[in-house]
Amino acid sequence: MARLPRLILPGHPHHVILRGNNRQAIFFSDHDREHLLATLGEAVAQYRVALHAYVLMDNHLHLLLTPPSADALSRMMQSLGRRYVGWFNARHGRTGTLWEGRFRAGVIEGERHLLACMRYIELNPVRAALCVEPAQWPWSSAAHHLGLARNVLVTEHEMYWQLGNTPFEREHAYREFLSQGVASSEQRQFTEAVLRGRPVASDAFLKPLAQDHEAVVVRRPRGRPRKAEDPSAAP
Repeated sequence: MARLPRLILPGHPHHVILRGNNRQAIFFSDHDREHLLATLGEAVAQYRVALHAYVLMDNHLHLLLTPPSADALSRMMQSLGRRYVGWFNARHGRTGTLWEGRFRAGVIEGERHLLACMRYIELNPVRAALCVEPAQWPWSSAAHHLGLARNVLVTEHEMYWQLGNTPFEREHAYREFLSQGVASSEQRQFTEAVLRGRPVASDAFLKPLAQDHEAVVVRRPRGRPRKAEDPSAAP
């Protein structure tokens, strides 16, 4: 099957996932995770990409990012992937690729889905039974959004700021939002969308994009199209 063209919209958030090849671990220690985060900080600063949320799992990572230009996201992710793999291979005496192909990315309609995508990302360790509360996992942005730790990597999105007029109000509102959990349908929506490179957005958001990005935006039924019936063959 042909690979869909990647849709990158400057000024809009994108859900990104980067996975280890054959589901292999991309971290062997906390030092590896620390280095990945340091490299991530350098990459987002270099390409002026805003990082709104993230989580590092054992064999993959999720990011929620807003790029300033169409190529900034790809260049940032290429820099992150290349630099981390070079360091990782040298540290652990290995060679070859670490990643499962290119990174996956899907546009998120900020006003409707950004907070839900943040919740999906930051609850990953809870769903994987790595912790009970999201803030207990030190390798995510959850503690920052809950006011338990200051994370210089994070650029808070406008939708997060709309949760309250003060930091306390925002943190409390987001804590309540996280406590609602992620419905299985919502989890499936975000997972399938990012893996296929499709937006999570309303029809009104997608309509202006359909002409130039039909392959990504227009959802078609799976499988071969059904053959039209021949009226002359009817009894």
